[in-house]
Amino acid sequence: MTAAIRVLLADDHALVRRGFKLMLDAQPDLGVVGEAADGEQAVELSRRLRPHVVLMDLHMPGMDGVRATELITAELPQVRVLALSTFDLDENVVAALRAGADGFLPKDVSPEELIEGVRVVHRGESAVAPRLLTRLIGTYVRTTPPRSTPAELAGLTVREQEILVLIARGRSNTEIAAELSVSPSTVKNHVTSLFAKIGVRDRAQAVIAAYEAGLVRPGE
Repeated sequence: MTAAIRVLLADDHALVRRGFKLMLDAQPDLGVVGEAADGEQAVELSRRLRPHVVLMDLHMPGMDGVRATELITAELPQVRVLALSTFDLDENVVAALRAGADGFLPKDVSPEELIEGVRVVHRGESAVAPRLLTRLIGTYVRTTPPRSTPAELAGLTVREQEILVLIARGRSNTEIAAELSVSPSTVKNHVTSLFAKIGVRDRAQAVIAAYEAGLVRPGE
């Protein structure tokens, strides 16, 4: 168990938590270390148990999953949050991603997808399908022409800004490499650099930053 990915479940429905626990505990590399019925408990247990990943339902009574995600990621940046919602397109998902969640899955996801999602966010990657992410952002992030280019974006090279736009349009690193006629490793290096410059830790937050800065607009 010491090498297992430690998972905290946060959901106000005991049956849902039970189902997720059975799925995750059946995997040799995963283990549920705690359960929370609301956002406050999720924050408290994250502080005490230091899980690797929190499976966070966004719609809970009292403190909801968005606020809990914000508190956990601000105080415990080593804890990854995988947001769950009943709805594929939900403005709370965008709010959770903006607050620091590392991915999103619908609650009717298959057991295989749930398990893989936990592993993906634990690796430090974003568990959101790029095209689902761009649909979410395009629907719920309202952009207006920025008064000025944010300082972080102004610090990007032309190529980094070009890659950020392509990320925001849902392109994978492989697709970006093909479109720009460069190697995937070159794209990866640019992505790492631009993430550091604009202060984001994954593609989800990068997409939001691009939309909010007006580099990409809904419907493009």
